[in-house]
Amino acid sequence: MNAFHSRSRVRRLLLPLTAGVCALALVSGCSDASSDSPSTDPTKSASAPHAASDLQSEYQAVIKNVLPSVVQIEAGNSLGSGVVYDSKGHIVTNAHVVGNERTFKVTVATGEKVEGATLVASYPEQDLAVIKLDTVPKGLKPAKFGDSDKVEVGQIVLAMGSPLGLSSSVTQGIVSALGRTVSESRAGGGSGATIANMVQTSAAINPGNSGGALVNLDSEVIGIPTLAAIDPQMGDTAAPGIGFAIPVSMVKTVADQIIKSGRVTDSGRAALNVVGRTVVDTNYQPAGVALVSVTKGGAADKAGLRVGDIITKLGDLPVTTITSLSEALASDKPGQKVTVTYLRNGAEKTAQVALGEI
Repeated sequence: MNAFHSRSRVRRLLLPLTAGVCALALVSGCSDASSDSPSTDPTKSASAPHAASDLQSEYQAVIKNVLPSVVQIEAGNSLGSGVVYDSKGHIVTNAHVVGNERTFKVTVATGEKVEGATLVASYPEQDLAVIKLDTVPKGLKPAKFGDSDKVEVGQIVLAMGSPLGLSSSVTQGIVSALGRTVSESRAGGGSGATIANMVQTSAAINPGNSGGALVNLDSEVIGIPTLAAIDPQMGDTAAPGIGFAIPVSMVKTVADQIIKSGRVTDSGRAALNVVGRTVVDTNYQPAGVALVSVTKGGAADKAGLRVGDIITKLGDLPVTTITSLSEALASDKPGQKVTVTYLRNGAEKTAQVALGEI
């Protein structure tokens, strides 16, 4: 498991509806005059502007192709983004964007009219949800969704959404890393989801981008922007250039099941089928997860674990908190066998557990 274990934390990217105004600063720059003569190489002078023009044209083509498929969602007192999933009016977004709401106001690119929408289902465990437009407007354009297996570090990507309430905004960056496991805070209405295989990007991600589109230069959605890193040592301010998007493979898996069945029927996410709480040692440091309840017939129950046991390790990974347990499970699959190390009445024990499913 390639986990995100820095001192930074992550935050959801939902924008309070009242924060509809942002401050814009005009920044001017200056060049450093030097005595060096400019290059007179005709090849360099001709190729650089040509390459820049080609890249700019690619950007503009991608924006023209994809931006009409990115919508703004008003959910109660919050604003977020969404992506048109199909021609029937289904829109995929984050679970923390829809929150506890069941009806929404959606602004689509096909016109100024605000459309009504209704929740199909929310899946907080993966921080994804699907809503459906009450009336499908003429010209609604579904996005093209890509292939997670073809996403590579270094690829140029564009993030599209409504950051800070500025609808139809676009930022640019690259895929910085793959396979990150991150946990969302429950503060401020977050789902607390632990999500594996996240795409890390340097494209600017801001509040309001949640549920929008991370897009490659083939005009394909490769992820749903969801989290931005924050640095607690800097007063919980955003860490520039560190954002995370749910991979398109998971987006399609969850959305397809919700549209077909009205719920997620096969999460593909491993679980111990327990409820636990973080416990601390004599120095008040997190020291494990105590089992508060054990689902009868579930994975832990079948392996002999019981209420009061304190899990300290999953396989070779130490478990000190609920979050670290979720992160350890995030890369595993249902049915996979793992060794669970735990304390019972102060004595260390181990058990082989065939993992269940969320």
